[in-house]
Amino acid sequence: MALEIRQSLKLTQSLIMTQKLQQAIKLLQLSRMELVGEITQALETNPVLEDDQFEEKEPEDQELGLGNFAEGSEAAPEAATPETDGKSAMEEWDWDSFLKDRLMPAPMGEYEEREALPFESLNAQKTTLKSHLVWQLHMAELDEVGDNIGVMIIGNLDRDGYLRSTVEEIAAEMGVEPARVEQILEVVQGLDPPGVGARSLKECLQLQLKILGIHDPLVMDIIDRHLTNLANKNYQAIARDLKVSIDKVVEAGDLIATLEPKPGRGFDNEDADYINPDVHVEKIGNEYVIRLNEDGLPKLRVNNFYLEAMRSPEKLPDTVKSYIQKHLDNALWFIRSIHQRQKTLYKVTESIVRFQREFLDHGLSHLKPLTLRQVAEDVQMHESTISRVTTNKYVYTPQGVFDLKFFFNSAINMSLGDQIASESVKDKIRQIVQGENPENPLSDQEIADILRRQDVIIARRTVAKYRGMLGVLSSSKRKKPGYRRKSLPENHAP
Repeated sequence: MALEIRQSLKLTQSLIMTQKLQQAIKLLQLSRMELVGEITQALETNPVLEDDQFEEKEPEDQELGLGNFAEGSEAAPEAATPETDGKSAMEEWDWDSFLKDRLMPAPMGEYEEREALPFESLNAQKTTLKSHLVWQLHMAELDEVGDNIGVMIIGNLDRDGYLRSTVEEIAAEMGVEPARVEQILEVVQGLDPPGVGARSLKECLQLQLKILGIHDPLVMDIIDRHLTNLANKNYQAIARDLKVSIDKVVEAGDLIATLEPKPGRGFDNEDADYINPDVHVEKIGNEYVIRLNEDGLPKLRVNNFYLEAMRSPEKLPDTVKSYIQKHLDNALWFIRSIHQRQKTLYKVTESIVRFQREFLDHGLSHLKPLTLRQVAEDVQMHESTISRVTTNKYVYTPQGVFDLKFFFNSAINMSLGDQIASESVKDKIRQIVQGENPENPLSDQEIADILRRQDVIIARRTVAKYRGMLGVLSSSKRKKPGYRRKSLPENHAP
């Protein structure tokens, strides 16, 4: 069979993601902070767009603005309220009087003229672990070489206060003998906080005991040889090896538990992440009112100058007309995309409130199982759209602030044919563990049996999975050894 090249025509249909459609999808899944950044970038790159935060809106341009949403709104922008006398707030302000007051010289003898403070001194400075240690080191009266070695040691501490370089490496870097570095390291290890400059957890705990003046041989032996068993609460193995009673091991373990395994923890200067909810759900009377949070969100509009120019396009050169038309199209599409994002976010939140009203009224135990498909069918949208609009979005409710994804969770069957949300089951497990006897903690199977008596059908391995997600240790590690002591003879020694 001979191969040959042929030409043929074929008519097909295909869906192509245009750049504008990709932008609309991107805006849909942005978090609030990312959306503000995207709007700011658009304001900088598109001359047709402007922030309407302090501008008066012309009547014919009101449909181009980005306004607030009220309950039941259909993405209709909020019109700016005109001043009663037709003047803007900027025009009403008495600038002449303001400037006159600002330029008048201060009365003589009433104020003392001083040199202005440098800008850097106006910023609040946080005390870090390394700055705290360097400050102490400079008061240790070391010579110049010793001071430099100490600064080098402090510079090689991690955020927890542990030394992550060897003495030999620091000695080679500074061109000194390792013994000299060891000498300065002892000085650093004597600084506050106790335990800083240690090279291991064992050394960290030993340094703290030394500073506290505790020289208990049992405590030192447990730190030196049985930290793993202590972490696993294997008191019997420790007592058997050290030839002491379990009571003494527990007492020594309680003392070790008061020590700080991460000396630098108190100087962690990372800023806390504060959540600014995208949506507020508040109960007014017997109804829940949904309000989109648009505080700090730039209000976009099209610049009047370009609109006026496009009303007479025949007066413009072709290049100018093409330039304005291109950016005008992009600006209008960008504004509509943000409107659509806010409208979709409102509809999805409204649907979630309908499904989870009992949770909003009574709390976590009444959270219902919910899937993306249920909400998608309720708002007549695709599941992928629901997934995107609930990504990185937070909602303020009477029960607290939650990620929108929180309301979508799997279902656990109940004995009467009903279903319960997995988050509610986790809350039940947490309550069961909190109410258990600490001397005889419940096993996963026992927790599963308790839940079954509450009509929740759940397997032991599912309990273990949820327990791990809650950060709850296994029963063997939650166990207090007291109940074993009660069953042993009074003078029994392990």
